[in-house]
Amino acid sequence: MLTLNCQDSDEPFTTNYELNDTLYAKAAITPAKTVYLWLGANVMLEYSTTEAIELLQQRLKAANESLATCEEDLEFLKENITTMEVNTARVYNWDVQKRKELKAQEKE
Repeated sequence: MLTLNCQDSDEPFTTNYELNDTLYAKAAITPAKTVYLWLGANVMLEYSTTEAIELLQQRLKAANESLATCEEDLEFLKENITTMEVNTARVYNWDVQKRKELKAQEKE
């Protein structure tokens, strides 16, 4: 779950952030009272930190539910693919057996 510290502290904190795949930098960041969230489609909105955390937690919950649904659907498809492959093999084997029987009848 998303956890952030929303205290009204103006005290800067130090963090490392990625500049490149192999290059990190250290920065002192002063906490802000508001954040800007990129919502997509060229839309960016300003939220208070509390509102932003609530919005992001809701989005995370929805994304996790969507992921669970997708995983269930994927499992269903895997089972159906296996069933189809088994049935295809059975039909093929039946066809091979019938061809052998036809050849045996033609030789007689």
